[in-house]
Amino acid sequence: MDAEHAPTLESLLLYADADPDERAIAPPLYQTVPFAAASADEFAAMNDRPLPERAYRRNGNPTQRRLEKVVARLEGAEAAVATASGMGAMTTAILALLESGDHVVAQRSGYGGTLTLLQKLAPRFGVTTTFVDQTDVAAFEGALTPRTRLIVLETPSNPLLQLTDLAAVAAVARARGILTLVDNTIATPVDQRPLALGVDLVMHSVTKALSGHSDVLAGIVAGRREIVERIWDTHVVVGAVISPFDAWLALRGIRTLAMRVEWQDRLALSVARFLEGHAAITRVNYPGLESHPQHDLARRQMRGHGSVVSFELDGGFAAADAFVGSLRLAQRSSSLGGTRSLVVQPAAMWAHYMDDEHLDDAGVPPGLVRLSVGLDNETDLISDLDRALGAADAGRRAAARVGQALRGSRGA
Repeated sequence: MDAEHAPTLESLLLYADADPDERAIAPPLYQTVPFAAASADEFAAMNDRPLPERAYRRNGNPTQRRLEKVVARLEGAEAAVATASGMGAMTTAILALLESGDHVVAQRSGYGGTLTLLQKLAPRFGVTTTFVDQTDVAAFEGALTPRTRLIVLETPSNPLLQLTDLAAVAAVARARGILTLVDNTIATPVDQRPLALGVDLVMHSVTKALSGHSDVLAGIVAGRREIVERIWDTHVVVGAVISPFDAWLALRGIRTLAMRVEWQDRLALSVARFLEGHAAITRVNYPGLESHPQHDLARRQMRGHGSVVSFELDGGFAAADAFVGSLRLAQRSSSLGGTRSLVVQPAAMWAHYMDDEHLDDAGVPPGLVRLSVGLDNETDLISDLDRALGAADAGRRAAARVGQALRGSRGA
């Protein structure tokens, strides 16, 4: 690569994991747990920071390190730590950066696992959280206390697709010496780079779009080296270790990320526009729609708008369940960012995380459906959605007629 020409994101995705000394087109997989040393001095050096990779697999692994270096480059970070899942990355970061008595500010709309971590687990360790409306920068500032150490963000949020003004919130935090951590899973580094907007740390559920094939369980957190090393110290103790094979598969998936995201962004926008015009839909959430209340912010801080669309059906939970059950292409599943379209009702998916009160606090209505578009043909997917919406609406109308007849017979 010409030293005067900075590689594009697309080229980084293809070549960032290449090692000219190996001459291997596909990188090797290091499956070993322990590594051998020739002397006591070498053994000590193997365990030295920063981020050793050839001592013991809980400390790191060459395949894992390759994944970390690639994601760090994609996000413009100095270093990264890969973990066994997205929640492994989030939980390890929280444990590493906070102590008893500390305070967190987090947005009210977000992934159920993160909300549960802050609502139920963190208080057991003396960490409190104030939840705010992510669309209101002043709400973040107003929630800060002298003990606030971290602001936790997710944009677009899962599943409501609300946005956080990353540059504005990061500026508020930086002025007070408070760290910011952003879940960038839905956007991916292709559509959004939070560190370039002033954020300190960015995390991903690598399980989703980064790996992209629904066959990897992994997470990662990236940022300044000094902060990442603090997280690594905790990671070694917590032990949420990524498997080398998952790291190797994630590297394979990342090479096609740009092409997949471009296709899925375009497909998601077409689907969102179709749903917005359908009589059975009461609301569509997608930042790429001109009707989205934060569309201007999306245009400022995002390159594209992601593969996830959420929407509410007229008829509530029963109508949403009937719709999902009538689909032939999109499958009922809790993940996103893969090659196949996946659909789920968040109220059902997060029932084991959150009770009705917490779901209501998070703004998750019972009739909400989250659709993650895959690499489907646009005409095929929209036709399937249209047919399933028609079937669900027909079922709702039939049930209403039965209910009306029963009420009439009782009155007679």
